[in-house]
Formats: sequence, structure tokens, C-alpha cells
Amino acid sequence: MLEYKGYLGVIDYSEDDDVLHGRLEFIRDLVTYEGTDTKSLKVAFRDAVDDYIELCEGEGRTPETPLRGSFNVHPGHDLHRRAALLAKSRNTNLNTVVSDALRIYLDRENGFQTHSS
Repeated sequence: MLEYKGYLGVIDYSEDDDVLHGRLEFIRDLVTYEGTDTKSLKVAFRDAVDDYIELCEGEGRTPETPLRGSFNVHPGHDLHRRAALLAKSRNTNLNTVVSDALRIYLDRENGFQTHSS
């Protein structure tokens, strides 16, 4: 993935066209870029981000922010109930329980040591 100004982009290769191409990830707007080598792809990616921000400003709208820090989760009745009861017993909220559980899981998957609070 490429990263610039908080935007993330993927890199794909088209064998038919012999070109590298990509799109910005984690936003609804479709923003694409392409290049013939990694250097030109990186330049095109940065230009695409800058153009997207400029276009949005020209249209009087705020550019989408990728990975804003919130998302909807539908864990099913049982997990929802268990998490809510745990939050209540710890005198905290459901968001904290889910965030803590996600952090512990991702740290374990990525090989980081977790520390209990």
C-alpha cells in the first residue's frame, strides 16, 4: 500500500496493458491512478490525492477521511449481550470493551505483547 496525507492506495498490475494502477482505499469516492513503473506510480498516486482534495474543495465539500475511527459491527445477539454485560460489570461502555478486545486480538495477531489494564 501507498500512503500520502492520510490516504491509502493499493497497487495492482495489469498484464494486458503492462501498467501498474491503483485506487484509493477506504473512501466511497473512486480515485484511481496509474504508472509504468513504481516511481511514476508513486507520483501519480500523490497527484491523485492532491487532485481529489482540490476537486472536493472546488465543489465546496469536505474530502472523505479514510478510516475515520468508527465502524458498525454486527456481532450477533449472543456476543452483543456478553459484551454489554461485561461493560456493565466493569462500569465502562460497550465501545471500550470492543476497542480493547480488538486491540488485544490485533496485537496478538501481529506478535505484539499486550498489557492488561
